Amino acid sequence: MALLDRVATLVRANLNDLIDRAENPEKMLKQVILDMENQFLQVKTQVAIALADLHLLEKKKKDNADKHAEWMRKAELAVDKQDDELARAALERAMSFQQLAESFDQQISDQQTQVESLKAALKKLELKLSEAKAKADLLIAQHRRTRAVTRAADAQLTPDGESQTFDRMRTKVAREEALGRAKHEVLGDDIDGRLHALEREQKIDALLDEIKSRKKMLSA
Repeated sequence: MALLDRVATLVRANLNDLIDRAENPEKMLKQVILDMENQFLQVKTQVAIALADLHLLEKKKKDNADKHAEWMRKAELAVDKQDDELARAALERAMSFQQLAESFDQQISDQQTQVESLKAALKKLELKLSEAKAKADLLIAQHRRTRAVTRAADAQLTPDGESQTFDRMRTKVAREEALGRAKHEVLGDDIDGRLHALEREQKIDALLDEIKSRKKMLSA
C-alpha cells in the first residue's frame, strides 16, 4: 500500500540528516511536521474505513450463518413431514450458505490483518510526530536566537574591510558551534529512548505474566 510506504519513509526520517542538508532548517522542519500531520490524518481515516469494512463483513457473516441455520431447520421440518425431495432442496440451499461462510472467514481474516497493519502504522507515526514536534520547536528557537545574535553582531561591525571580514568569520564559527551543540543536546544519541523502550517492554511482560497467572488460578 502506497500510503503505508510513505508513512514508513517518514517514520525512518532522521532529523539530524535533514537539518545538515537543509539550506533553511526552519522551513524544512516545518515542512516535515506538515507532511507527518497530513499522513497521520490519512492513516487515521484509513483505519476508520478498514474498521467499518470489517464490521460490515462480520455482519454479513452473521446474516449468512442465520440463513444457513434457517435452511437447516427447514430441512428438518421436511424430514419430519417425510418429504425427502423438499428436504434435499433445503439442504442444498443450506450448503450454499455454508460455502459462503468459508469465504467470509477468509475475507474477515484478511481485513483484520489490514486493520492491525494500519493501527500499527498510525501508532508509530503518532509517536514520531510527537517526537519531531518537540525537537523542531527547540531547534527552531535555537536557530532564531542564533540568527538574532548574528544580526546584532553584524550591526556592530566596523567599516574596516579586514576587521569586518574577521568578525564575520568568527561569528559564523561561533554560530555553527552553537548550533552543533544544540543539535547534539536536542537529538541525543537515542540511548534514553532505547532504555525507555526496554523499561516499557519489561512492564508489558510483567502485566502479561500477571494476566496469565490470574487466568491459570481461575481455571484451576
